[in-house]
Amino acid sequence: MQLGVMVAIQEDVTWDGWLRVVDFAERVGFESIWTSDHVWTVIPGLVKESLAMWPALTAAALKTSRVRLGQLVSPTTYRHPVELAQNAVALDHLSGGRYILGVGAGWQQREHEAFGFVLAPPGQRLARLREALEIIRQLWTGEPVTYSGRFFRLDGAVLRPPPLRPEGVPILIGGGGEQKTLRIVAEFADEWNPGFTDPDGFVRKNRLLEDYCRAIGRDPRMIERTLMLTYLIGRNQVELREKARKMAAWRGLDPGAVDPDRILGESRRRWMLVGTPREIAAQIRNWGALGVERIQLHMFDLDDLDGLDLLAREVVPLVTE
Repeated sequence: MQLGVMVAIQEDVTWDGWLRVVDFAERVGFESIWTSDHVWTVIPGLVKESLAMWPALTAAALKTSRVRLGQLVSPTTYRHPVELAQNAVALDHLSGGRYILGVGAGWQQREHEAFGFVLAPPGQRLARLREALEIIRQLWTGEPVTYSGRFFRLDGAVLRPPPLRPEGVPILIGGGGEQKTLRIVAEFADEWNPGFTDPDGFVRKNRLLEDYCRAIGRDPRMIERTLMLTYLIGRNQVELREKARKMAAWRGLDPGAVDPDRILGESRRRWMLVGTPREIAAQIRNWGALGVERIQLHMFDLDDLDGLDLLAREVVPLVTE
């Protein structure tokens, strides 16, 4: 099992906070560091500051030398495939081959409506994602690309330099749609992240993905399974209750007016990682037994470096040995 750190950079994340976490994750031994790709908060009714994704990943690439980097995930509804392809190659070169391009079909209706992006019905979004992936792969060859699709057109387009590796930058596809999304994952992905799911849902989707891979003659083991999970870690119940109050504040609630035990119980029911280091390690091992190979640990409180250190010192050794 590999463990990475995920920061939702649209949720009042500052440059100082982001770079501090990047540096810390590199030093204490996490495998990777991840950002989101949203223009504004995903929590309805709140107004929060956000960082721009491409500069955030660029800064992380230049500040680190070991961790892998990526985003969960860029929607092809408002990220053009040429933009994705070119920035991916730039980050590939800047990081020495440590960057992973995360893409998906797009989902947040409020965000699209507010900023004037079109959020088409799911079938159209997935067709657009497929076209974008086809174009990205072709542009990475460094040869002229002429493409005439339903959503995109290129006429002799050339993008150079190419990626560092002949096979291109690794692509992570986010989404768990069982009829169409997983077919696209089987065809294009090097890594897959299903989004929010429970264990039964993950097992079902993973089996379908294996079936789709075999149907096109691809070895399912060529696709790495990943999962993003929010965590609440503490040495004891007192610390866990305090973390629960901070999560309530992050959601826009009054931390003094909530029952922290209710927050903890709700978090467990939503399959977050909750508990002491040994409890969280056991939960991670359970996901590993189902086939998950990397967990992106969603760090909602960037001031809680103590919790991140606790994960690095007492959880990572228990799940990666």
